[in-house]
Amino acid sequence: MSKQKLKQLAAFQPRNVQPTASATIEQFSGPLPHPAILKQYDEVLPGGAERIVGMAERQSSHRQQLEKMVVESNCRNERNGTILGFIICMTTIGGGFYLILNGMDVGGIAAIVSSLAALISVLIYGRKKQAGERSQKLEQFKRT
Repeated sequence: MSKQKLKQLAAFQPRNVQPTASATIEQFSGPLPHPAILKQYDEVLPGGAERIVGMAERQSSHRQQLEKMVVESNCRNERNGTILGFIICMTTIGGGFYLILNGMDVGGIAAIVSSLAALISVLIYGRKKQAGERSQKLEQFKRT
């Protein structure tokens, strides 16, 4: 081939030809497979889809029961901690008054003040911790 023909072939541009491309993306997430996949399971193993759905339902129920137990346990622990903290604080304050009544003013006042200071610091710490947890959960919620 001559150089002139090669140049003509290189310069040749087909008309009315437009390149096209297409892509299909399918995404599915969740505790169960995509419905089409479930159908295939059912074709391979009759009743397989029903067994898979039942397994997902049982797992979900089990997880919810565990979460409920954790929440109830946390509530019970908080209540018991509050009650025991109150008993300890009242015992210390009562001991402080007993010391004051028996002539040990400095020791009694120190017991009362330290008990009240500890009680107030625990309350402040608890409030700050709750506020921090709320803001952390809010940040996580905003990200999703």
